[in-house]
Amino acid sequence: MNLILVRILFFVASTLVGYQTMALNNSGLIGAVLGAVTALVLIGLEIGLRKVSVSGLSSAVFGLILGLIMSKLIGDAFSLAPLGADLLASIKVTLTLIFCYLGMVMALRGKDEFNIIIPYVRLRRQDQPEDITLVDTSVIIDGRIVDICKTKFLGGKIIIPKFVLRELQQIADSTDPIKRQRGRRGLEMLQMVQKESGLDISLSEEDFPETREVDAKLVKLAKLMGAKILTVDFNLNRVAAIQGIRVLNINELANAIKPVVFPGEVMQIKLIKEGKEHNQAVGYLDDGTMVVVEDARRLLGQDVKVAVTSVLQTQAGRMIFTKIEK
Repeated sequence: MNLILVRILFFVASTLVGYQTMALNNSGLIGAVLGAVTALVLIGLEIGLRKVSVSGLSSAVFGLILGLIMSKLIGDAFSLAPLGADLLASIKVTLTLIFCYLGMVMALRGKDEFNIIIPYVRLRRQDQPEDITLVDTSVIIDGRIVDICKTKFLGGKIIIPKFVLRELQQIADSTDPIKRQRGRRGLEMLQMVQKESGLDISLSEEDFPETREVDAKLVKLAKLMGAKILTVDFNLNRVAAIQGIRVLNINELANAIKPVVFPGEVMQIKLIKEGKEHNQAVGYLDDGTMVVVEDARRLLGQDVKVAVTSVLQTQAGRMIFTKIEK
């Protein structure tokens, strides 16, 4: 049901209830006005609280209950002392306010670490952990996730957070044509993953309003749910790994499955452009691996036979150094 429709029904119902309540005193019109005003105030309050997350609300409730329990126990202890009724009542009220405040504040500060809050209780065997993978914006735009999902290498539940989807929408609506194209490509890739992968894919409504950066939200959500992060962002990879979160990096997977070459191996390569060093030329294998050929600048645009001299593995990928095979 549409949220606007729910608000309209609530407004109408409140107006009718106010009218019926005051009609007994021949003040039905005043009652209807009071009901309508009350409904508008509540709707305004509800709109103002829309940024409050479910985890934050449940944490506050948990802290409030804990504060009430503590104030009740300590208040009962004061009841054993020979105190007057008025003084004892004042002490109990004061203790209730103090412990409820402290309980709510402490629960809200540590809400990301709470695993006993009702919305996040997971009733499962400890030797069968839930396999959850969170998807980053960069992975969706990259597009290779479609082929990976089709091959069934990813298992378990794949979750796309709403804040990732919102960032993707913002990129697609950007005034920069390049960003807009990347965002639209990401939305297309997301539709393909949902339709063709055959995996368990769902959206997460959880958000962290106090955190602005999407990467930081993703790390918090991964810690909260005990999930992995699928990304191609090297910086996110390092930040998540430092915090003990398992990261699946598609670039690392791509580098791992590239064919292995050894010094002395001969291959055919087309020289595309000049290299950085003097008299070097550069070509590429089918998988995108860069091949640097020594003393071959004069042969640009030609297919040449080269012999591998060394292989360098970098964070950006693999580079193969070769020389012309004579």
